[in-house]
Amino acid sequence: MTLPVDSLEIRNAVAADAAELTALLNAVIAKGGTTALQDPYTAEALDHAYITGPDVHCCFVAVDRASGRIEGFQTLGRNPALPDDIGDIGTFARLGGTQRGVGRALFNATRQRATELGLAAINAMIRADNTGGLAFYGKQGFIDHDVIAGVPLKDGTKVDRIVKRHSLLPPEIG
Repeated sequence: MTLPVDSLEIRNAVAADAAELTALLNAVIAKGGTTALQDPYTAEALDHAYITGPDVHCCFVAVDRASGRIEGFQTLGRNPALPDDIGDIGTFARLGGTQRGVGRALFNATRQRATELGLAAINAMIRADNTGGLAFYGKQGFIDHDVIAGVPLKDGTKVDRIVKRHSLLPPEIG
């Protein structure tokens, strides 16, 4: 079910959101299979990594207007392995909340902020077995950029990472 756009409020995440975002993200991590993250976060660590830390460009939350519950969040940060003008994105939706328009609404805000910050592109690294994540980023206009083969999980299982990019630069004319 896709929520109507007006049923979601997209706003900047603040440190006070950290506990709710930690519960949301830790549930995704515990389920496994859709995130490369494997270790649970504390609220303090999540705040530093995704909301207020020095490497965070922006972080937005999608709040269901009717319930007031945060349905997902998207963070854009600096990755030392990438050029300074490329932000690295992470998108996390509440379990059971996929196909509700949360990610699309968040990405509209993130793309706008990244453009305002003068970034040239947004980078996404997705597990190759995360078909939903690959489809989501593809629908947002991300294109395949690279493959990092055989990245081991904690249990030794090797899973490729698909790197996708979304250009923020205007298409070249001529």
